[in-house]
Amino acid sequence: MPGLILEINVKVGQEIQENDPLLILEAMKMENIITSPIDGVIKAIHATKGDAVTKDQLIIEFE
Repeated sequence: MPGLILEINVKVGQEIQENDPLLILEAMKMENIITSPIDGVIKAIHATKGDAVTKDQLIIEFE
C-alpha cells in the first residue's frame, strides 16, 4: 500500500523471526506495523525513514 515510512526497525545482516516488526508505514493517516512473513536474515533495505513508497515497491530483501 502506498505510504510514508516512519521508522525502520531492522538493519542489514540482522536475523529475524516470522512476525518480528520490520517497519512502521503511515498510510491513509493510520500507522501500520509491517511484520516479517518468514524467518531469515535482512539482505538489503531499499528505503529510509521519511521515504514515500508505492504499492508493490521493494523495501526490504531477505536472504
